[in-house]
Amino acid sequence: MEATGTDEVEKIKSKFMSAWHNMKYSWVLKTKTYFSRNSPVFLLGKCYHFKTDGMYTALNSFQSYSAGGSNFDKINTEISGNVEEFRKDFISRIWLTYREEFPQIKGSALTTDCGWGCTLRTGQMLLAQGLMLHFLGRAWVWPDALDIDNSESESWTAHTVKKLTASFEASLTAEREPKILSNHHRGTLKRNCDDSEMRNEVYHRKIISWFGDSPLAAFGLHQLIEYGKKSGKTAGDWYGPAVVAHILRKAVEEARDPELQGVTVYVAQDCTVYSSDVIDRQCSSVESGKADTKAVIILVPVRLGGERTNMDYLEFVKGILSLEYCVGIIGGRPKQSYYFTGFQDDSLIYMDPHYCQSFVDVSIKDFPLESFHCPSPKKMSFKKMDPSCTIGFYCRTVQDFEKACEEITKMLKSSSKEKYPLFTFVKGHSKDYDFASSPLPEENDLFSEDEKKRLKRFSTEEFVLL
Repeated sequence: MEATGTDEVEKIKSKFMSAWHNMKYSWVLKTKTYFSRNSPVFLLGKCYHFKTDGMYTALNSFQSYSAGGSNFDKINTEISGNVEEFRKDFISRIWLTYREEFPQIKGSALTTDCGWGCTLRTGQMLLAQGLMLHFLGRAWVWPDALDIDNSESESWTAHTVKKLTASFEASLTAEREPKILSNHHRGTLKRNCDDSEMRNEVYHRKIISWFGDSPLAAFGLHQLIEYGKKSGKTAGDWYGPAVVAHILRKAVEEARDPELQGVTVYVAQDCTVYSSDVIDRQCSSVESGKADTKAVIILVPVRLGGERTNMDYLEFVKGILSLEYCVGIIGGRPKQSYYFTGFQDDSLIYMDPHYCQSFVDVSIKDFPLESFHCPSPKKMSFKKMDPSCTIGFYCRTVQDFEKACEEITKMLKSSSKEKYPLFTFVKGHSKDYDFASSPLPEENDLFSEDEKKRLKRFSTEEFVLL
């Protein structure tokens, strides 16, 4: 009876906290983000110019025959066209946020991750981007990205999204009044889809479903927490970027979906990527038989300084986010985790998981997609970034990995003012450098003793997340 009473108290406490967090985190998107029209914007390796030489050329030609303000309308159309491409690209990235009222997490009374799961969510977003590169390619964009204001999901209202998109448009084109984007006809678009578009939509939905908030989802919160238990973490605890990197590796290793057998994850040891270890992972057997080698997502936990981020690392971080095979950075500011995807000038562009949305059952056919795509980016100054973070890269083949090694090594050397770079690529295996070989893990233990020690060390070094 006493245990039952305790469970009831925990359930009541959980519901109270859920209601509080739902109110607290429901305003996160209601802030304006301002972008300069004079500087390029980088998003996961793609560069967007909101003001180019072509615009000035167009201005000169229009002035030769146009009077008054009509020429500016034509120019703004061209500028907003590029803005639309950026928005379409940004919205197409998978956005994973706090959720509530999902199936209860095993071993707890929790049905929400509000207030504690933000680093797990940013880790999910980074992994999702790696899977999007693998199955869809960097050029893919969601056809309905600019139609997000038609959302019928209870997590969004058309009024809220229209205001958000309008405010973003206004921040880029100050001389115009905010304009609400016209609606697209999704039914017509879907009827005209060719086989390639249909295939892409299948993978789009499949990738999201792998991150569903249910015990069966391969990379869902429930599974990640189970893997986290092996490193001493439980539901409700805070997770640092390095711990999440190791959890993601285990989640991919344990995934049983045949589609995921062609992907592996490597986590750098002590800021060192051992090339032979990476290649060994890529060349391990591919059960599906669809490829000779596996694609690899490389995760590198690093610190960009001591207590505060060292501004000397700014150019390197910019360089990393300028690479198309970069899948982003798990980081944030003290007490908050963000998924960094790009930059403009000295500000980082990020996706924020601190928004409480309702549970979506991704096992249902044609489940609503809108709440998995963010309608508006956010920015913060690089100097406000917490120094603890995890950088991610995707390499489809061994040749891609070798090219990435060369390119990133040059970038590390050119950006490093210190004797030692932020991290290094070295040839050979980790055991060749006097590291003791990790003992084979027991069947019911997903982390080796070596890994557990490393995870505990990371746990003591990283910031607390609310």
